[in-house]
Amino acid sequence: MNRLSHRQLWSHRQLCCLLLLFAGLSANPAAHADAVSAVQLLREGGCGGILPPARPLHHSALLDRAAGLWAGAGSSPAAAVKRSGYDAEATTGVHVSGPDSSVVQLLRRSSCRTVMDQGLHDIGVYTHRSDTWLVLASAYVVPSSSQAPVLATRALGLVNEARARGTRCGERSFAPAPPVRLSGTLGGVALGHAADMAQHNYFEHQDLAGRSPADRVRAVGYQEKLVGENIAYGPKTADEVVQGWLDSPGHCANIMDPRFAEMGIAYAAGRASKRGLYWVQVLADPRA
Repeated sequence: MNRLSHRQLWSHRQLCCLLLLFAGLSANPAAHADAVSAVQLLREGGCGGILPPARPLHHSALLDRAAGLWAGAGSSPAAAVKRSGYDAEATTGVHVSGPDSSVVQLLRRSSCRTVMDQGLHDIGVYTHRSDTWLVLASAYVVPSSSQAPVLATRALGLVNEARARGTRCGERSFAPAPPVRLSGTLGGVALGHAADMAQHNYFEHQDLAGRSPADRVRAVGYQEKLVGENIAYGPKTADEVVQGWLDSPGHCANIMDPRFAEMGIAYAAGRASKRGLYWVQVLADPRA
């Protein structure tokens, strides 16, 4: 029988160890899968078949940063996402503690519905020792111009609901008021001012040409008895902007003023460092 030399014996032992190690890893692929891969696996398989499959998430460096901020600062996932610079429409977070090999099982047991959310599109992860922080989010998409009529109609409905029931604006109470109607002319005036503020990065009732809301209304040939204007920067939906105005005594008083009969509302997306929406609502009482 042939004898193996010492060198051959050592090589043989090395090969056996490598084969055993490879076999162990192959038998348990989750042992070397990272947390993002674990989530993708769960989404692909419907969290073990208990939910419909979901599309894979996009790995975002900004959300990686958000996960680290959440882990380090102890703030909420939403606050961490905002600090990271990611403009989110929806945000959620998951924190699990355990070895890499158990991440899939931990997520499946405690967070299936969270990681399977069809409305979430991006993911970030931060790990420290045996702890993993996952942040899942969907980015805010600026509404297109084709959505403007729908948002204007929604805002009109919310304004008229407030006017119909009456409300308190700060220290002043307003009785129910008649509904206002949408005016295409006032909507055009509102859009012009919103677009001007967005383009030139300012936030004032008086525009850069020195014109007041009433000046802008008269410039388009609208004959008015009374003009009021509400502006806002930041809200992402008609519901959010109208509620914000109702929560502000001066803006609320404009909305509830029974003398107003028409309104126009529009928005424009900011540029450069100010990427939120600029909103303008113009209210008026036309001459007969």
